Amino acid sequence: MPKVTKKTLNCRGRLVNLADGPTPDTSIMGILNLTPDSFYEHSRMKPEKVADAAIQMIREGARFIDIGGYSTRPGAADISPAEEADRVLPAIEAILTALPDALISVDTFRASVARQAVEAGAVMVNDVAGGTLDPDMFATVTQLGVPYVLMHMRGTPQTMQSYTAYQDLVPEVIDEIGQQYARLQQLGHKDIILDPGFGFAKTPAQNFELLEKLDAFRVFDAPVLVGLSRKSTIWRTLGITAAEALNGTTVLNTIAVLKQADIIRVHDVREAAEVILLKKNLKKIQTGYCVI
Repeated sequence: MPKVTKKTLNCRGRLVNLADGPTPDTSIMGILNLTPDSFYEHSRMKPEKVADAAIQMIREGARFIDIGGYSTRPGAADISPAEEADRVLPAIEAILTALPDALISVDTFRASVARQAVEAGAVMVNDVAGGTLDPDMFATVTQLGVPYVLMHMRGTPQTMQSYTAYQDLVPEVIDEIGQQYARLQQLGHKDIILDPGFGFAKTPAQNFELLEKLDAFRVFDAPVLVGLSRKSTIWRTLGITAAEALNGTTVLNTIAVLKQADIIRVHDVREAAEVILLKKNLKKIQTGYCVI
């Protein structure tokens, strides 16, 4: 497979090198949910706490802060674009007031919310639907000129778990995400990040297969994002709850980092940063210059 060469993102005029920063080689995206029904209760953020939470995440090593106002857990209730924007926009303002240089990603599949968020100061759009749920999304992010996370999903957040039938999982996911990738490229969009969509129209066994074969996504010249933090693949497999899934998350994040994921999206930034920094020292040993 071709090795990914693209490691830089143009975040509204700021050139961000994913190979550098507080956690070298793999960047961390910290999750802030502004929803009352996110699957992980402790990630549900009250508006007045958002700025403090973002400050803490950046101190612990987060490169990006991902803000979401629409719960995408299986079976989550649908809300209007206006309600989603009402949750997201004040949070962006609060974070940028406290941290003017923060790199904020907006987690939305709606073009109108993406546009408002970028106009408010977000520098990235993270679309769980990969452009399949809003026909205006690709044209919007291309016009806005911001990095775009293209994730693989089938159906909607309400129906996705009924679309887990694959004849050959990885080639089919690559084909489907590849079609969207090609469409976006044809529009002239430059900064595309690929997310295989762990947990979205995937069974736990399929999620493990995707992680094992993560290298297959290097067929694209694009950074790869992995989002496994506290997902049901972990806690259902272990017979625990999402609140108890930090250790399992760390294990799978370690595998993702060893497989050279460019970004990991997490609830627990400090633990993720420790994984990356320890892996950095493993790399130093392999190249013969580790300081003990």
